[in-house]
Amino acid sequence: MDKVEIKLKPWGREIWFAHTDKYAGKILEIKKGHRYSLQYHEQKSETQYILSGKVKLIHGTEITNLQEKILNAGDKFDITPYTIHRLEALEDNTKVFEVSTPELDDVVKLDDDYGRSGKGNNAGLDESLHNQ
Repeated sequence: MDKVEIKLKPWGREIWFAHTDKYAGKILEIKKGHRYSLQYHEQKSETQYILSGKVKLIHGTEITNLQEKILNAGDKFDITPYTIHRLEALEDNTKVFEVSTPELDDVVKLDDDYGRSGKGNNAGLDESLHNQ
């Protein structure tokens, strides 16, 4: 990856600044009151660090027994494969720094406020939902 890539999402955007065969790095900018899909990864491991703002983290290993936790700037959490998770921005200017293994298309969406579902990402759909 030679240049930084901006990926528009219905909940905000992702700034991809690193993507190699060994690791990936991106910044998630989540609009207040929005959240990304309830999801898990089959292979990808990641750590998310709250750069600014406040978020509600939903997480767990069973869909019927998910936990909620409020995270503030300076907090971080680790996500291993098959951990169900979702972040919701509770404040304006919420930014999350994410480092992970390189499988950036490894996502299984279980629930989504924008009607997206299934495995993988759909950049065209994400961009059209972002612009609505």
